Amino acid sequence: MNRLVLAAKLIEKSALRYTPAGIPALDLQLMHESTVSEDGQPRKVSMEIRAVGIGGITSRLQSVALGVPVEMAGFLAATRNGKGIVFHVTEVA
Repeated sequence: MNRLVLAAKLIEKSALRYTPAGIPALDLQLMHESTVSEDGQPRKVSMEIRAVGIGGITSRLQSVALGVPVEMAGFLAATRNGKGIVFHVTEVA
């Protein structure tokens, strides 16, 4: 199963674009910071991750203000060039 649920701040969003098939797409940059437990020990986690919303979710993502924490769900996929990963957002809470 490939499902990711992430609480993150939206730190960057590009202008709305359209795929060759005419589907709306929105590129995002997310920042996550938290403290998690690893082997019974607290660990601070901080990361940035590239994300994209495709289709109807773009209207919801456009309404999220920069810097506002939001919970998102979706899946991970390889980038077009295969040299990284991108979080495909399918739900916003």
